[in-house]
Amino acid sequence: MRRLFGSVRARATLGATLVVAVALVAAGAAVLLSLRSNLIGEAGTQAERAARAVASEVAAGTPYGKLSGLDGDDGPVQVLDEHGRLVAASEDLEKINGTDSGQVKPQPAVKPTEDDDDDAEDAGETLEPGEISGESVFSNGSATIDGDAEDYRFAAVEVETHDRGHLRVYAGSPLAAEHGAVRTALTVMLIGFPLLLAVVAAVTWLVTRRALRPVEGIRSEMAAITHSEDLARRVPEPDTHDEIARLASTTNETLAALETSVERQRRFVADASHELRSPIASLRTQLEVAAAHPELLDLDGAVEDTVRLQRLAADLLLLARLDAGERPSDAQVDLAGLAREQAEGRTGVTVDAEPVEVAGSRGQLGRVLANLLDNAQRHARSAVTVSVRREGDRAVVGVADDGDGVPEDDRERIFERFVRLDAARSRDDGGAGLGLAIARDVAVRHGGTLTAGRGPAGGALFELRLPLV
Repeated sequence: MRRLFGSVRARATLGATLVVAVALVAAGAAVLLSLRSNLIGEAGTQAERAARAVASEVAAGTPYGKLSGLDGDDGPVQVLDEHGRLVAASEDLEKINGTDSGQVKPQPAVKPTEDDDDDAEDAGETLEPGEISGESVFSNGSATIDGDAEDYRFAAVEVETHDRGHLRVYAGSPLAAEHGAVRTALTVMLIGFPLLLAVVAAVTWLVTRRALRPVEGIRSEMAAITHSEDLARRVPEPDTHDEIARLASTTNETLAALETSVERQRRFVADASHELRSPIASLRTQLEVAAAHPELLDLDGAVEDTVRLQRLAADLLLLARLDAGERPSDAQVDLAGLAREQAEGRTGVTVDAEPVEVAGSRGQLGRVLANLLDNAQRHARSAVTVSVRREGDRAVVGVADDGDGVPEDDRERIFERFVRLDAARSRDDGGAGLGLAIARDVAVRHGGTLTAGRGPAGGALFELRLPLV
């Protein structure tokens, strides 16, 4: 049971069925109440019409025994005097309730006195002789006529006569039609509502199944990808242009980004292993030679290899921290002062900077400038220029050299890790190819950009753009 209602399809079907059930119950109750009210109203109208017909005859002086409404065919009739005595009633009336009198046999009429007239005036509406009251009083009750018991809607009408005083006429209209109609409607609802709910549940189940079929395809494909670890696979995208299609598209975009990230990580590990192998092998060879022949120890070479290892390890550690999403600090950094600090002691480097402050890590931004200056000095013929300026809400740091520049097709590739355009130059001179990759990653982490272009002197121009404080 838990597994069944753990599915979206089952919950959607149950929810839709419950909503429709509540709506049907509410609508059915409203229909039954309205039907009952209308039918009772019609019965009341018929009862009032019959009561007024009898009252008209009474007002005209018709003797009680000759009243046309006492045959009992249209319903029970009672005529009460001002004392509540039954003076006229339907033939074969055996039992009645719901009126002011439960009597069924008429009693001898008593001639009204003046005191009786005064009591009648005090008790209700003042009427002139021969006048019938414009108001009717309704009530529900039952009556038995000639052995048949039924429920009735009673209407009471007041009438003032010339010689018989103040009278009240009761007439009843049967409620059998109302009861029958309500029972029929209730039976139809009790049979139809479950059938309608079954149809709603079945349709919802089928529609939901059809709508969620692509989701099952996505789930099964994702499970297969997880099992096979083949990130090149993609989930099927339904041609429906709805939320599920967008989910599939986003899932494929996520898989593509994950594949790229994993491939980049694999390439990074392979390149890092390759870069570490050379200085480690060189250092091991020198140490092994020194162990066998101490007089042949190349101390400078060993120190140089150790420094290369230290720098490469530091670069790899910084890249790992950047890949892990480490957020830079929010300290204020003066880029002009930082540029002069990094350019100090470097041959052929000039700085043209205005005071500009950004928020971030002074150490990481200093590393960016150092890497850019190292790259520029390796490729410059004689001069490197550093500029710091404002452009709108951005601080711009430019590092330009007078070398051969970067080919336009390679201006993005040089920011990839372990990429060196000059394959012929040595690793000692060119480094491991991580400097520009680190510089761009740091720029992105600080909410900025780092791009390569052509400098004023024809060489390379690297521009670092960061948001101002």
